[in-house]
Amino acid sequence: MSLRIPVGPGDHVLGRDDAPVTLVEYGDYQCPYCGLAQPEVRKVLAHFSGDLRFAFRHFPLTEVHPMAGIAAATAEFAGAHGHFWTAHETLYANQERLGPELLVELVLSLGLDPAQLQAAIDADTYAAKVQADFSGGIRSGVNGTPAFFVNGERHDGSYSFRALSGAIEAALT
Repeated sequence: MSLRIPVGPGDHVLGRDDAPVTLVEYGDYQCPYCGLAQPEVRKVLAHFSGDLRFAFRHFPLTEVHPMAGIAAATAEFAGAHGHFWTAHETLYANQERLGPELLVELVLSLGLDPAQLQAAIDADTYAAKVQADFSGGIRSGVNGTPAFFVNGERHDGSYSFRALSGAIEAALT
């Protein structure tokens, strides 16, 4: 399968736009496998720093992870205030505490107002963005998380540093 929606200005991206390799992850903040993948992704980002662009897209599996959608909306709320990646890392680092209390702590730690977050969640302010990511994942054949694409091609191997690095090395040659 291939990535149906190219990385664009609506995506959360780390790295240079002209990097030779783009890694896209579809993830769910409550998914334990996504949580295990995050340290591996960080190692990959550090290892390939100048050659890799990374984009994260939401794929909340809310039927099995009831907090995943609200966590995605919280990350988007933080992102609207320039703090997406801090929220992203904090949500994964505290998966075992994922709930309303953590979301309030996170927002406060970013200097943001929890009442504004609640108002945004109540108004579904970020639902269209999260749904667009999810729909793009469905169109690209994502059926679980984490799901990775390397230069537009689905990576069906492990999310280990070794497996992801191998796919990125292959794309670089």
